[in-house]
Amino acid sequence: MLARPQVGYEQRMPRAADAVDRLLAVMERLRGPGGCPWDREQTLASLRPYVLEETYEVLEAIDAGDPAGHREELGDLLLQVVFQAQLRREEGAFDFADVAEAISDKLVSRHPHVFGDAQVRDSGEVLQQWAALKREEKRRRGGGRSALEGVPREMPALARADRLTEKASRVGFDWPDVAGARAKVAEELSELDEAIAAGDRTAMEHELGDVLFSLANVGRKLGIPPEEALRSAIGRFIARFVHIEEALARRGVPPGEASLAEMDRLWNEAKGLERKPKSP
Repeated sequence: MLARPQVGYEQRMPRAADAVDRLLAVMERLRGPGGCPWDREQTLASLRPYVLEETYEVLEAIDAGDPAGHREELGDLLLQVVFQAQLRREEGAFDFADVAEAISDKLVSRHPHVFGDAQVRDSGEVLQQWAALKREEKRRRGGGRSALEGVPREMPALARADRLTEKASRVGFDWPDVAGARAKVAEELSELDEAIAAGDRTAMEHELGDVLFSLANVGRKLGIPPEEALRSAIGRFIARFVHIEEALARRGVPPGEASLAEMDRLWNEAKGLERKPKSP
């Protein structure tokens, strides 16, 4: 086993170890006799929604630039890891220490350029090396038949498309530059137009999916996660629409009674306010 890093380790680890021990003890107490009825009723299945919910709340705290909120949400996400590890411990499958050891072992084995003698020139080679090592690990476990393995089906579709095309690119299945990926978007849009003209709903759904998938690939080539780009666009849509509603309310115009032209004018007004520099 690799020796633990020494930079700041002696000063940092006693407090971290105490904090983790306390958290594990609290979780065990909540699940134990005389603990919390709600916590004692939970199963791996019932905890599934909370993992996603807490993950999204971490992302919101990051977007808000709120360190205190980020710390709190990371704690809530960590609780989900500790909670599930406790359930598995009760089954006799594994415990939190096994989880921590496993990820440490994985990080060490997949960074031979840091913890071994391997040499890499840049982050691109790091990713290629990571993918090769991961495939070899899966092969030894009887998997690894496809380079696309390991992308969860439960991921949001745009994020999943991003990860799948990234994995394919690591084995050479990729456009050489963003121009090829962008041309594919135009091709798929043309095919969507043809399906719309034909009134073929099945074809429209198929081609719309291809457009979205090809756009996700463009985002990857640009280094812009498509899921984050869409989240940002949704945020702008909400802000602009609320601006329309508030402007109409000030004039006493009920929702649904304004003309499309007037709402479009207010939409463009909201866009202009976004571009206007904020006063210091």
